[in-house]
Amino acid sequence: MKNYINLLFSLLFLPAILFGQAKKAVKPDSRLEKLKQEAVAAVEANTVMAQQINDMLFSFSELGFQEEESFKYLTTLLEKEGFNVQKGVAGIPTAWIATWGSGKPLIAIGSDIDCIPKASQKPGVAYKDPIVEGAPGHGEGHNSGQALNIVAVLAVKKLMEREKIPGTLMLWPGVAEELVGTKAFYVRDGYFKNVDACIFTHVGNNLAVSWGDNGNNGLVSVKFNFEGQAAHAAGAPWRGRSALDAVELMNIGWNFRREHLELTQRSHYVISDGGDQPNVVPSKAAVWYYFRERTYPKIKKLFETGVKIAEGAALMTDTKFTYEILGSAWPVHTNKVMAAAAYDNIKKVGLPTWSEEDQLLARASQIELQAPKVEGLAVKLDSMGMPTSSAPVVMMGGQAMTPMGGGSDDIADISWSLPTIVLRYPSNIPGLPGHHWANAISMATPIAHKGVVYGAKAEAMTLLDLLLKPELIKDAWAYYKDEQTKDIKYEPLISPKEQPAIYLNKKIMAEFKPKLEKFYYDPAKYKNYLEQLGIKYPTVRDDQREAVKKQLDKEKSTAAKVSSSRSE
Repeated sequence: MKNYINLLFSLLFLPAILFGQAKKAVKPDSRLEKLKQEAVAAVEANTVMAQQINDMLFSFSELGFQEEESFKYLTTLLEKEGFNVQKGVAGIPTAWIATWGSGKPLIAIGSDIDCIPKASQKPGVAYKDPIVEGAPGHGEGHNSGQALNIVAVLAVKKLMEREKIPGTLMLWPGVAEELVGTKAFYVRDGYFKNVDACIFTHVGNNLAVSWGDNGNNGLVSVKFNFEGQAAHAAGAPWRGRSALDAVELMNIGWNFRREHLELTQRSHYVISDGGDQPNVVPSKAAVWYYFRERTYPKIKKLFETGVKIAEGAALMTDTKFTYEILGSAWPVHTNKVMAAAAYDNIKKVGLPTWSEEDQLLARASQIELQAPKVEGLAVKLDSMGMPTSSAPVVMMGGQAMTPMGGGSDDIADISWSLPTIVLRYPSNIPGLPGHHWANAISMATPIAHKGVVYGAKAEAMTLLDLLLKPELIKDAWAYYKDEQTKDIKYEPLISPKEQPAIYLNKKIMAEFKPKLEKFYYDPAKYKNYLEQLGIKYPTVRDDQREAVKKQLDKEKSTAAKVSSSRSE
């Protein structure tokens, strides 16, 4: 009888118990969603701030290791916002770490700040028109990421203060990313040792995130220095030992060796020192190589091959050589769990609404640069990127080849040290060459401004997930330990003796900084950088405008034919 009464009680009150439990489970989620909406509104309210940071960094146009104005501007801004700023980290004068809050989780939020040589370009102009001829410029768009991060973090910081949410936010810059010159040093020197999760932002053509192996290469950046003996090049050349000959022979040797390297390798070089003048046998010369491959062991093997060829060149010319590692990066591997959370937020945010002017600039630029497709700016979200297939794609000499690699990014070294994702946001024009003046066309225009704001919304929402859902970080670490690093362990490509090459680009910036200073953005006087430069948005030639019109007419005609055939 007692069991019967207990059973009856359970049946009568079970729905109420379950409803109460469900109500408890829903509460945190409903609170989180409300906070996310507030964060999005706070980002939107800071649109002007995002635009000003974006345009200011664009106007500085500073190469890697020489980001002095960017350093002063960003650290001053963050100190005013209440962040504790540690300057000159890892022995790099333009590097810093800004923290706010206390306790766990500790979340790192980073983005690059350097630009590209000879990429100076007026924003909003759909053809080559440099601000300063020959000067550096933001031909990748690194001026935009810190604007995104700061606006997103300030929105979350405001909510953390009000709601008394525990946690620490850590903002940091990717200094000299184009040289892959710093992030491995950050990791080596322990700056990410206690970080629980990292969100990195990088300019792109869509609002997107991916996970796993992204299919790109890692690399080691090495400068080979040869030393010979000077002599009068005409009077007594037999007394000379040409370091330049050694450099040229090394390059010849490497180019012959390419035939016998794996198809996944990418390697390239520049002669950074070829001597002083023709009538003096060069006693010193240098060549700078990037050795890229798909795995850590293959990168090391490629580098070792380079050293052997340098040794051979030195023997042939009776010179000596040394080498200096200037930077390194592993192949990127990002976190599946964090990517899924970020993508849920991306779907809620969606893409910006592009104006006719935005699309005209994009299409005109694509036509000018002969892009593979002339489709304008993205109007549909990408799906969440999946990892590169580990299945062989080609069989060569009995060896299974992995998918071909491409570029490199030293965020990889952080991604192999803790759970990390890369959030891409739509501030650049699709189909442009990359590392090129054309990629600067959109980067201080409404296209960049809108992309930054929408990226900041997605990032702010994801930061709240990490702060308020402990299981998210726990699961992210489980993926990192049980899947990503189960069979592959991170080993730095730099040794304890290497130091950041902070001397790089000094001469170039010394030449161009006085010329660029005249064009630094002044937000106190001008609404945006376009206004300061007196640029009508968009600036498009008549022939470009006509070409865009023809392209649009063609698309309309094709769409009409497709619609007609379907209706039949």
